[in-house]
Amino acid sequence: MRVLAIGDVIGKPGRAALKRLLPSLVQDERIDVVVANAENAAGGLGTTAETAEDLLAAGVHVLTGGNHTWKHRDFPGYMERTPRVLRPRNYPTGTPGRGMGVFALPDGQEYAVINLIGRVYMDPGSDNPFLAADAAVAELAGRTRVVLVDMHAEASSEKRAMGWHLDGRVSAVWGSHTHVPTADEEILPGGTGYVTDLGMTGPYASVIGLDPAGSVRKFVTGLPSPYRLAVGNIQVRALLIDVDAESGRATEVRRIALRLSE
Repeated sequence: MRVLAIGDVIGKPGRAALKRLLPSLVQDERIDVVVANAENAAGGLGTTAETAEDLLAAGVHVLTGGNHTWKHRDFPGYMERTPRVLRPRNYPTGTPGRGMGVFALPDGQEYAVINLIGRVYMDPGSDNPFLAADAAVAELAGRTRVVLVDMHAEASSEKRAMGWHLDGRVSAVWGSHTHVPTADEEILPGGTGYVTDLGMTGPYASVIGLDPAGSVRKFVTGLPSPYRLAVGNIQVRALLIDVDAESGRATEVRRIALRLSE
């Protein structure tokens, strides 16, 4: 099974890049499963039903979320109706939506996606992501060996710790949220594919997706700056993961970087 994990989709620029570039990438690389983090897909903050449907129509099979999941009031109800759209599993019991899903390829082969959120410098009100991951893996036992994990977190140490914590028990762990791609893609000793952060799908002539001038002004002066998305150098950043469906082990990982022609 060939899996494409796509970094945080940033607003309209990121959605446009996926619409243009994803179909040919899927065809050329013979990709079976596409998972994308969509928590910044609506104007750079949160997700709406409309933007989620936009990404699913572009060829994404499963959408994951993060700390901006609750930005738009209509979205919780949409998640309840849409199994392919996830939010972090380690939010408290009773939170709308699902933190994990089991899905099937056209040939019937099943795979699972787990969405987690970190707590270091991030979301102290969430439950322990490591214990939530343990419970999710236990729940999936005997169902499918192909298990994919999006660890949406600020601290690289917390993301790397999750990779090692789940090594040999899941097929892949990738980090999202910080919007900067890391160069540490690897297969851990137990057979789990890993990267600390996928990067983002959106404008790279930016400060993590935002207009550089406004971001610089804020750091220089300490004063608030308008939240304005950047528009230049739009790229798709992702990790391509080959998984042996019988064992659930990753056999190869490779970073993907595609630029949208302007």
